Amino acid sequence: MSIRHGLLALLERGPRYGSQLRTEFESRTGSTWPLNVGQVYTTLARLERDGLVAPDGEDSAGHTLYAITDTGRTELREWYERPVDRANPPRDELSIKLAMAVGAPGVDIRAVIQSQRHATIRAMQDYTRLKATALAAIESGQSRERDDVAWLLVLEQLIFQTEAEARWLDHCETRLVRLSLSADRRAARPGPHQAEPADGEPTHADPAHADEDSGAAAPAPAPTKTPAPTATARPRTARTRRG
Repeated sequence: MSIRHGLLALLERGPRYGSQLRTEFESRTGSTWPLNVGQVYTTLARLERDGLVAPDGEDSAGHTLYAITDTGRTELREWYERPVDRANPPRDELSIKLAMAVGAPGVDIRAVIQSQRHATIRAMQDYTRLKATALAAIESGQSRERDDVAWLLVLEQLIFQTEAEARWLDHCETRLVRLSLSADRRAARPGPHQAEPADGEPTHADPAHADEDSGAAAPAPAPTKTPAPTATARPRTARTRRG
């Protein structure tokens, strides 16, 4: 979230003081990202240091007003035109939590996913109700249309975001089930100690050793089958019998 550019955008509409900027920022975004006055004045000090805003007298109540400078307007125009950089996404607590839960001792990651899914769906339902309220206000004309339209856009982004999060959680659960099944199949395969022996090497399945531990007599090995005599050997055998 760019508080810096958000304040510049509000100041483009005219000079404002700190508390006024905070109220208008929260009104425009539906208090989705609440600010405190300290954040506002710290940001204003940095903007003034960078030449983007300048003090502009006081109002009737003695509040110091700030106005955007030409340099600030140029910065604001460039911000509007520049795509938001996604190369370095902000840290996401849910993604970090699931990443740490994988393989963590004593943690049921599927229970973590299920709990989050319930919270995500509740949030989506809340956002959907707020969207209906915002739409009703806009359609009835009983609202500050600019702020309500801005709030509506923020709400719809939050709805899309929670819908995507719910789908991602479903995907995570499916992925974990598949990986678990693959691990079970690998565990069921014979290991190196179960590999078939080389020729002549006895195994526990060898009849000659099968009953050594029990003391029972081992069954005799099957007789070796003698190869049939060749065609040239049969006549010789017949002549020997007639003699």
